[in-house]
Amino acid sequence: MVNPAKNPKAAAHSASESGKRVLLREIEGLRAVMETTGAPFDAVVERILHIKGRLIVSGMGKSGHIARKIAATFASTGTPAYFVHPAEASHGDLGMVTKDDGLLLLSNSGETSELRDIIAHAKRFSIPLMAMVRRAGSMLVSAADVALVLPDIPEASPTNAPTTSTTMMLALGDALAIATLERRGFTPEDYTALHPGGRLGKAFIRVRDLMHAEIDTPLVKHDDIMSKVLLVMTNKSFGCAGVTDDKGMLIGVITDGDLRRHMSPDLLNQKASAVMTKAPVTIGPSALAAEALGIINARSITSLFVEEDGRPVGILHVHDCLRAGVM
Repeated sequence: MVNPAKNPKAAAHSASESGKRVLLREIEGLRAVMETTGAPFDAVVERILHIKGRLIVSGMGKSGHIARKIAATFASTGTPAYFVHPAEASHGDLGMVTKDDGLLLLSNSGETSELRDIIAHAKRFSIPLMAMVRRAGSMLVSAADVALVLPDIPEASPTNAPTTSTTMMLALGDALAIATLERRGFTPEDYTALHPGGRLGKAFIRVRDLMHAEIDTPLVKHDDIMSKVLLVMTNKSFGCAGVTDDKGMLIGVITDGDLRRHMSPDLLNQKASAVMTKAPVTIGPSALAAEALGIINARSITSLFVEEDGRPVGILHVHDCLRAGVM
């Protein structure tokens, strides 16, 4: 461990000054890497889109760590992908790479010896080979079908440790994944299906995914007498009932509060239309469940009727949202 007292250069700069210098150098790298999103970038995306199998991402050392993250990003956004360690590939894991797959290899120098067996395997079986590399005249660029060459921006570290280069690789990998996602037409609903346990996935859960169907929804007609309404409310166990007109349109709602407000000896003989609260707040089935929960909380209610074109198609209870992890 270096003692700052014995390093005059380290002592001359505060930690925050060093941090800002690193960030500025990496920002410079990100600005420069935008120039790589031209024809080669388009070509890589096209090759990824036409892969029948999976995208295999590989790299050694720090490039390998970035490759793992890029593979994970692709996998979560609609492109089956995984990371293969180049050293393990030389000891049997090449069997994981099939003729239907595509390869994306990362290397700062482009001369990483551990990648040579993967490259030979790709050439032998005509597997599409794409590269993300720093040196244009390297072995990897020569071997690749298409290469994304990073701009020659110096590392942010005075020891030349991978910093700016890995930041550029990571950002370029994100750019490839999102560009591919958009070309596939990958939707928030698709993303949710791949992230059922994640907070991001829960943010895209729709009302229709959680609501109780119309058959389970407590509905009565406007001219039903309250004795029947109470039976429906009791059997459906939502503490409320939706009131429809002769055309099946939702025109009101009866809650426990409405029952208390209209309490009288002849309550059971009154019609639903006389007790209901008119123009109830509702939500559509395609709305986000988080939006529905917001309405439920703001109105201090427990259930929300779901309607489409004015007709009730379901009901959503606050517990449905909480069980699904919608916050």
